[in-house]
Amino acid sequence: MSFGSFNSQQQHTAMAEINVVPLVDVMLVLLVIFIITAPLLTNAVKIDLPKASSSPNVMKADYIELAIREDGSVFWNGEQMQAESMEGRFVLEAKKQTPPELHIHADRLTHYENVAQVMSAAAKAGLVKIGFVTDPSLAR
Repeated sequence: MSFGSFNSQQQHTAMAEINVVPLVDVMLVLLVIFIITAPLLTNAVKIDLPKASSSPNVMKADYIELAIREDGSVFWNGEQMQAESMEGRFVLEAKKQTPPELHIHADRLTHYENVAQVMSAAAKAGLVKIGFVTDPSLAR
């Protein structure tokens, strides 16, 4: 590895080798700096924390099963009800401390309009957790 010579008759070409010495020097300096500063960053304040025990408060969410048949009849938790009284019951349920979830069971041939009206009435009353219940075993 020759960097230069005193012979001026040779052609000057670019050096094709990578000089890694400066890179190694910089890495060694950084290593020394990190070795010195790492113990200084782990200094912790000793305090006496209070001891407390708690158990998780698991509450089962209430839900309303609302079934809609093909002819438009509506069932609230298995009991048939009139569509006109549904909005009032939604308002009463929404005023609870924890509003229940609405699980909609719609018949396969139910018109979308009936389902949309139920969802709209629930949303206007304040029930925001609405889900559709399906039967995966009947999927084709």
